[in-house]
Amino acid sequence: MIIGVPTEIKPRENRFGINPGGVQSLVRAGHVVKVQAGAGIGSGVSDAELTAAGATIVPTAADAWNADMVMKVKEPLQPEYQFFRPGLVLYTYLHLAPLPELTKELMDKKVRAIAYETIEGPDGSLPLLRPMSEVAGRMAVQVGAASLEKERGGKGILLGGVPGTRRGKVAILGGGIVGANAAQIAIGMGAHVTVLDVNHERMAYLEDIFGGAIETLYSNPRNIHDVLRWADLVIGAVLVAGARAPKLVARDDLKLMGPGSVIVDVAVDQGGCIETCKPTTHDKPTFVLDDVVHYCVPNMPGAVAQTSTFALTNVTLKYAERIARLGVEAAVKADLAGLGRGVNCWDGACTYEAVAQGVGAEFTPLDRVLA
Repeated sequence: MIIGVPTEIKPRENRFGINPGGVQSLVRAGHVVKVQAGAGIGSGVSDAELTAAGATIVPTAADAWNADMVMKVKEPLQPEYQFFRPGLVLYTYLHLAPLPELTKELMDKKVRAIAYETIEGPDGSLPLLRPMSEVAGRMAVQVGAASLEKERGGKGILLGGVPGTRRGKVAILGGGIVGANAAQIAIGMGAHVTVLDVNHERMAYLEDIFGGAIETLYSNPRNIHDVLRWADLVIGAVLVAGARAPKLVARDDLKLMGPGSVIVDVAVDQGGCIETCKPTTHDKPTFVLDDVVHYCVPNMPGAVAQTSTFALTNVTLKYAERIARLGVEAAVKADLAGLGRGVNCWDGACTYEAVAQGVGAEFTPLDRVLA
């Protein structure tokens, strides 16, 4: 199989679709890996390193997209739509539920689009989403702490405080992978941490691993309103696989928060769980609304690209190897409950129900399409 890896064009997206170890594994298995020149520079990987691993360096995006399967990190942007064609396998993060235009393009061009974020493990987990959720959760506290600085519009609060002053207060909406990693860093910085979730077993697990360092609350409107009143930093960490994130904080709720409070919505790539959040960029990551600082960068892990690229390839490679070895149709049929859950669009059909609901498209079950 010919596998293409183009340079990411999302602003300040320094990750790329495969690391040298992944290239070497695929090439040794007899496949061709074409990487666009300079694609790895933002992750600290040179063309020479990729060439030594067996990659073929190609000069343009068109060359990289001219492949049987394209491996990326983020969803294609409008300038890349021209490369779509029937039968192309697109293997990347897609987050299509809030992106009707991209979904329509993928369907119209009959692309076979496999989303990292909806591939499921045997236990129902999301193994390809996990490493970036870990990165984003940890980063959320770092960027939130920086946004609390007065010169950035924040309250001027140091999360860990110093002797004789109060510690910063962090409220995390969602206790999954993002929330647990955010809690770990916030605790490490000395903050007062509260996690809200609807899963009692998950809350018990978090209290078990973090002990008395956190408190947990059931996530309902009353408790959310209560934490908004005292939180210095609110982190949105809610995930519904493949679907739009539920709105847990409304515009009117911002009046409960003190001036200079900070919101970091990690769910922004799925539409956000804070009503007032809208996607920002690493160039201009924050905006202030009703005296509350909002940080809403949808590709947060791109800022720590070397860590993120290597962590991502660790989990995406085995599925790429399977697709390349068996062919995409056979690979999907052999693992409908796992890899098959990653198929969002296939030969003109929208095959992931939550995406179809999010974009207003007709849903067609994958097994029906494959039959």
